[in-house]
Amino acid sequence: MRPKSIFANITEAGEEEQFDLLLKSPNCRIDRIVSSGHSSPKGFWYDQENDEFILLVQGEAVLEFEDGMVTLKAGDHLYIPKNCKHRLEKTSIDPVCIWLCVFVIE
Repeated sequence: MRPKSIFANITEAGEEEQFDLLLKSPNCRIDRIVSSGHSSPKGFWYDQENDEFILLVQGEAVLEFEDGMVTLKAGDHLYIPKNCKHRLEKTSIDPVCIWLCVFVIE
């Protein structure tokens, strides 16, 4: 086994966020997401079928929930229950945001 770095193979920012599947099992999926100035389209809300745990490894971001905004800085983590509507309001550019997202699959 060889360790891999969460900071490796980050591509230059484009119109879309960078999604990298790190692990998938029957009950769990772990993604690394890289955001650089990205936000959800106006009026778009994530309404996911799985619980999600997010850790912001690097950068700063603002998430919007139906009941308000949450600001995250590097090292902050948050649990988002399934069907909790949320959207990405904004993410930092320098440094880019690096997210570790763990989805619990039922």
